[in-house]
Amino acid sequence: MTLLATVVGTSRQVAATSARSAKIRLIADCLRSTEAAELEIAVLYLSGEIRQGRIGIGPSLLRSCLGGAAADPDLQLLDVDRYLVELDTTRGAGSGARRAATLRALFGRATADEQEFLLRLLIGELRQGALAGVMIEAIATATGAPASDVRRAAMYESNLGALARVARDGVAGLAAYRLRVMTPVVPMLAQVASDVDEALETLDGDVAFEWKMDGARIQVHKHDETVRIFTRNLNDVTAAIPEIADAARALPARQLVLDGEAIAFNAGGRPHAFQTTMRRFGRKLDVATLQRELPMRAYYFDCLLRDDDSLADRPTRERFDALARVVPAGQQIPRLVTHSADAAAAFYDDALAAGHEGLMAKALEAPYEAGNRGASWLKIKRAHTLDLVVLAAEWGHGRRQGKLSNLHLGARDPATGHYVMLGKTFKGLTDEMLEWQTREFLARESHHDQGTVYVRPEIVVEIAFSDLQASSRYPGGLALRLARVKRYRDDKRADEADTMESVRRIFAAQSGAGP
Repeated sequence: MTLLATVVGTSRQVAATSARSAKIRLIADCLRSTEAAELEIAVLYLSGEIRQGRIGIGPSLLRSCLGGAAADPDLQLLDVDRYLVELDTTRGAGSGARRAATLRALFGRATADEQEFLLRLLIGELRQGALAGVMIEAIATATGAPASDVRRAAMYESNLGALARVARDGVAGLAAYRLRVMTPVVPMLAQVASDVDEALETLDGDVAFEWKMDGARIQVHKHDETVRIFTRNLNDVTAAIPEIADAARALPARQLVLDGEAIAFNAGGRPHAFQTTMRRFGRKLDVATLQRELPMRAYYFDCLLRDDDSLADRPTRERFDALARVVPAGQQIPRLVTHSADAAAAFYDDALAAGHEGLMAKALEAPYEAGNRGASWLKIKRAHTLDLVVLAAEWGHGRRQGKLSNLHLGARDPATGHYVMLGKTFKGLTDEMLEWQTREFLARESHHDQGTVYVRPEIVVEIAFSDLQASSRYPGGLALRLARVKRYRDDKRADEADTMESVRRIFAAQSGAGP
């Protein structure tokens, strides 16, 4: 049986190296040493997750249960898992005291290094660089399964621990993972291009340009008369937007999985602000009233499944053809396929004139990469914007006294898994935002000093800025200039925010160094 100390040691080694190949080798060596019953646990712990998901224990309770550490490693992975099952299932009167007793028993069997690891794991702050892409490669290396097969299966299985168990049993099991109607997948994401010229240079041949609507990403699943609608975070919002479900139910196919945007328009036909559209998803009661006040429309841009044909692995042009056969033109996002910079620029102007954000540019021969920020999709916006993660906030002064105000902003570096700070801003924050973020940041506090509260990297904020400048002040060597808060992205997880790769692409483009 595998000791927790083995995983802890691997985690430390992975965190200490910046080389992706070295991280993969270290993790694969650890996974090879585990038995079948432990493999899922080892994968999840090295990914900073636990099999039980969120177990509702806060940092203060966890820290209060720390005590004397064991002198020698004794805890096995299965032991830890049993303790966590007990914590997860403890309910009812007196459950707080029983949970605390379980935590003290767990920590009492752990060495000092293991206590630190478990504390960070349970708080959600274990970030040693074993990101999903690295873990997928490590699973392939450890099990001998082709990396391409593991990557494809990971599109449809978010639990990489469970995926590793299947991969160890052979390639045949991986083939069973596929797109299924009524089972949502994490949507494909896009990288950044500065303009249509860069998009045409980056993508080969003719390029599909689509209006980039500032709506809510939706994934619609249809089976006969049953329709379910999911957000980008895979939450079921069917009941909140019944008019979109009714329209999807009428589409001429027995089974469908569609990717698109839900958006609300004002009386003049202009799109409402993103925050206004999102009001429809926060309302659980009196949906009919809000439906009359703020009707929603769906615009689709991809078809991932039609009847019995899974299309995700097919080229974009084939998915477009399938979409056109089942979705009326008025429900498709406007699209132009061209290799002409002039035509694309005019199409871009049309999108902006209609009140939308910009364009998406897509390669016609690429598959749909669920959950990935693929190089075959590029987003082009009028102003520079990045979706960044809040790392900390400073207490305000004057009329902002008592409110957390100045945001510390960062992007994750895929090479290390660490967040790189890019600057600060307090601009663009309304009184409502200040109230909200103070409450939310304090709920996510990891530690603080005299004037700053440091938070778990979970909240995504869209930042508009004039440009990027070289800076010796920040470890990434780049800083935002004239940064301003545009909106909070409560529809995005931190791992969906822009990375340092996107930041460096923007800097290279503005400095004339190319992508």
